Parts: sequence; C-alpha cells; structure tokens
Amino acid sequence: MKVQKTIELPEEVLLSLRTDENEFISEMKRTIAVKYFVNKKLSIGQSAELAEMSKEDFMKYLGQEKVSIFKYDDIDELKEDVKNA
Repeated sequence: MKVQKTIELPEEVLLSLRTDENEFISEMKRTIAVKYFVNKKLSIGQSAELAEMSKEDFMKYLGQEKVSIFKYDDIDELKEDVKNA
C-alpha cells in the first residue's frame, strides 16, 4: 500500500536548481532514504524502496554518497561478523 500526499514547492526553487518537479521529488526521496538508513530507522531494503531503486542501485548510490552499508556500533560486533563469515 502506498500513501500519497501533495506538497507545494515554490517555483522559484525549481528554477534556481534548474530542475523539474519530478527530478526534485526523486532527489528528495533518495536523500531522505539515505538519512533514514544512516540513522537506522529503515533497513537497506526499505530505504531502497523509499528511494524507488533496486537494493543494488541503492547500495551503489550509498557508495557515491560516501555512506557505508556496514553498520557496527562497536568493534565486537565487527569481530563477531568476521568470525561468522
């Protein structure tokens, strides 16, 4: 199920950015998907869905944005994953 909302954008903003509304909305979705992934509010799959990208494309996008797909809060978590690999 999808939720649809309407937002209003000042036309001047789109003109200043030299973009159209569809590209602006796509960029907003990608940006918020990255934010929620980084803040551990969404999984990589959920974030990819929000960004309207495949998981593979979203992971590549994260790389372009210098965001690691590996999330470890401490060194012990990393050691455990390496041990289990």
